[in-house]
Amino acid sequence: MALTDTFIRQVKHRGRQAGDKHADGAGLYLLVTASGKYWRLDYRHAGKRRTMALGVYPKVTLAKARKRREEARELLADGVDPAEEKRARKAADAAAVDSIVEAVGLDWLATHRSAWSQAHFTREERNLKKDVFPYLGKRRIGDIEPPELLQVIRKVEARGALDVAHRVLITARGVWQHAVAHGHATRDVTQDIKKALRPHIKRNLPAIVEPIAFGELLRASDAYQGGPVVRAALALAPLLFQRPGNLRTMRWADLDLDGARWSIPSEDMKRTLTQKINGQAHIVPLPRQAVAILRELQPLTGAREYVFPGFRDPTAPMSEAGISAALHAMGYKGRHSWHGYRASGRTMLREVLGYDADVIETQLAHKGQVTHGGAYDRAQFIDERVGMLQSWADYLDKLRMGADVIQLRHG
Repeated sequence: MALTDTFIRQVKHRGRQAGDKHADGAGLYLLVTASGKYWRLDYRHAGKRRTMALGVYPKVTLAKARKRREEARELLADGVDPAEEKRARKAADAAAVDSIVEAVGLDWLATHRSAWSQAHFTREERNLKKDVFPYLGKRRIGDIEPPELLQVIRKVEARGALDVAHRVLITARGVWQHAVAHGHATRDVTQDIKKALRPHIKRNLPAIVEPIAFGELLRASDAYQGGPVVRAALALAPLLFQRPGNLRTMRWADLDLDGARWSIPSEDMKRTLTQKINGQAHIVPLPRQAVAILRELQPLTGAREYVFPGFRDPTAPMSEAGISAALHAMGYKGRHSWHGYRASGRTMLREVLGYDADVIETQLAHKGQVTHGGAYDRAQFIDERVGMLQSWADYLDKLRMGADVIQLRHG
């Protein structure tokens, strides 16, 4: 006797451990157990009796269960095992989910995370989540054609971020190559559009490299009426010409004022994760002028972690905007930047004072990369840099006083 909706809704489990079967016909029956009501289909294929699950009541209604039974019977008529067909369909659906851009992108990020620095991982993740996933994330990566990806990157160009557009393409290239390697796509479509992007011309940050003009900047810095923390940072920046991020996060624990050394931990340097782990600290010799500046500041901030604590949050380092705002207030916007002190030091130490390029590059932390042999280059030129930094500090004092100076050698 065929089942009815009322019977199915009202029927209760009668206590049998194996459950109670209520037939609807043509192999379809409702299995009622203590835990719920389940649709099952008994059938024969290749001479063997088999049972197939068709769903759980009430999510699968009587009408839907009967429809699934008829679909299974049609497959049997064609010689196909419906249970095997169901498993194959589930596997295909799972593979399709794994092949969407978002899934492939997240897998690519997870695969490389342990080899990347946190900053690099964050940048790659941001490129995908902000500029790729919202438009292509739910599409199968193997179905996307080059013009579709180009259209997405054009959106980044449209907001004027040409450098970001090129970085997003590089990120996408990693994802598509990952997809090809894992069988989710047959080709890397980023290769077809790399020449279609608008060119991005990288401009150097403004920097004063002429001695007389740099002397004027030093005098303007001395006359700046800002707070003592910013004034001290303004005074140290030209002396040490380290990266702004390292200078503003300088910690008292990393300073040895008696030994005139600043030791920047490897993990704080601009390096790959491998270099951060295997690299040694970057040692910055402190000329006596730098030590004097730090000793004068120590009573104000020495009890805190950072030498240059933030104005609003003294437990955090000062923001990069602190020095930039001071330079703008002094009238140097577009003429000189915080990062520009590095170009100033590199140029004048080489062209005016004649110091060896390798020693200068080590002071800039451009040396110390992993060599071709795989070992970390541990050359620090400490003794040479101690003398160079003191000569540099003395030279800046002369520039500050407006004394006769040697100009850059041209030609």
